[in-house]
Amino acid sequence: MTKSLASRAALLAGCVAALAVLISGAFALPMIRSAAEHQVRDSLARQADMVQDVITNPHDFDEDHISGLNGPNRPLMGMVSYMRAQGIQVQSVIPAVSEPRALSVNQISAVVSGKSVSDKVCHDGVCEFVEARPVGVGSGILLTQSMRVASAVTATTLARFGLALVAGFLFAIGIGLLVSQRLTRPLADAADAAHRLALGERDVRLKPEGPVEIAEIAEALNTLASELTISENRQREFLTSVSHELRTPLTAIRGYAEGMSDGIVAGEDLAKVGGIIESESKRLDRLVTDLLDLARTGAVDFPLNEVDVDLASVVADAAQVWATRAEREGVQFRADLPLERVLVSTDPVRVRQIIDNLAENALRVTPADTLIVFSLTSTGVLSVRDGGPGLTAEDEKVAFQPGELFERYRGVRKVGTGFGLALVGRLAQRLGAVASVSRAPEGGACFTIDFSGIRIS
Repeated sequence: MTKSLASRAALLAGCVAALAVLISGAFALPMIRSAAEHQVRDSLARQADMVQDVITNPHDFDEDHISGLNGPNRPLMGMVSYMRAQGIQVQSVIPAVSEPRALSVNQISAVVSGKSVSDKVCHDGVCEFVEARPVGVGSGILLTQSMRVASAVTATTLARFGLALVAGFLFAIGIGLLVSQRLTRPLADAADAAHRLALGERDVRLKPEGPVEIAEIAEALNTLASELTISENRQREFLTSVSHELRTPLTAIRGYAEGMSDGIVAGEDLAKVGGIIESESKRLDRLVTDLLDLARTGAVDFPLNEVDVDLASVVADAAQVWATRAEREGVQFRADLPLERVLVSTDPVRVRQIIDNLAENALRVTPADTLIVFSLTSTGVLSVRDGGPGLTAEDEKVAFQPGELFERYRGVRKVGTGFGLALVGRLAQRLGAVASVSRAPEGGACFTIDFSGIRIS
C-alpha cells in the first residue's frame, strides 16, 4: 500500500498524466485519421492533375490515347509506371470503350464533358479514392488508390503520437516524483523535529522553506521550541524558588527542635523558641496553602459557590480585620466604601481570599505611619492601595506571574511567598473579574479588581 505523501503525489501525477494521454488520444484519433485521408486524397489529386497536364500538353502528347490510343507517350508511361508502383491505378475513361467500375455513369458523363471528379467509393467491401480528369474531347483519365494507404499513414502517425504521449507520461511521472520529494522533504524535517522535541531536545530549529503553508509549519515548530525552552526555564526557576522557600522554615524548625532534643534550649528559652517554631510553621503552612490554591485555580474541579453577594459588605468585614492588624503595625488604614449595596454574582469566600492576599502584600511593604486604603466604587471596582515603595512599569507587567516579584526583590525588601499575587490573578480570572496594577496616589502600588462585569443591576 502506498502510504508516503511523496509516493502518493507521484502516483497522482502519473494518473493525471495517463488520463491526459487517454483524453488526448481519444480526441487525436479521429483528427489523425481525417488528416491522413485528406493527405492521401490531396496527393492523389495532385498526381491526377500532373497526368492531365502531361496528356494535354501538345508538345508531349499528340492526342493519342494511353492504353490502346495511337502513339505511346514516354513521359506519361514512365509516370504511370511510377504511380502503379506506389499502389495507384491509372485507367483511361472513354464511353463505350473504357468505363472503369470505380465511376458511376453520371461521373463518366461528367468527366467526358470536361469536369473533374473527386470521390471515395466502395465495391465488394473494398474502398478507394478516385480522381478523374478530362484529357480531351470525349475522354478522360482515372486514378484510384486504396484507402488502406490512409490507414497505413494513420497507423504510422498514431505510433509516433503514441510514442510522444508515452514520453510525456514518463516525463510527468519524473516531474511528479521530483516535485513531491521537494514538497515532502520539509514535512519530513518537521516531523523529525517534532519527535526530537518530544524526546527533550530544545535547540531544534528548522529553516522555513517550500510553499507558504509548509514554511509556516517550520516557523510554528521553531516558536514552539522557543516557548518550551522559556516555559521549562520558568518551571525550573519556580521549583528552585519553592525549594528555597520550603527549606528556610524547615531548617529553622529542625534546628530548634534538635536544640530542644539535645537539651541546649531549656528553661526560659523554651517559650521563645516555641514561638519561633510556631511562626515558622505558620509561614510553612501559608506557603503550602498558597501553592495548593494556586494549583487548584487551574484545575477543572476548582470549587466555586456563586451566590448574590453585597460586595460592600464583604469589603467592610475585611476592613475591620485589617484595620486592627494595621494598627498593631503602626500603619494607618482607611476604607472608602459606597453607602449603597453593590450586588455581584460571585463566591464570597474567594473574594475575601483575594482581599486578604492583597492586604497581606500591602501591609508587608508599607512603612509605619503611612497609609493603606480599601476602596470600592458603586460600579463594583475594588482597589487596595498602599504607601509602600510601589512597582516599576516592568514590575506591573509581571505582577501576577508566580515568583516574578519575589525573585526581583528577594533580599532587597520584604517579600512574601512569591505566589500570593499570582493566586489573586488566577482567582479574579476564575470569578470573571479583571485584575490590574498601577501607581497609587499614596505613593505605592494600587491593585484593582474590577467586578463590574458580574455586577447585578
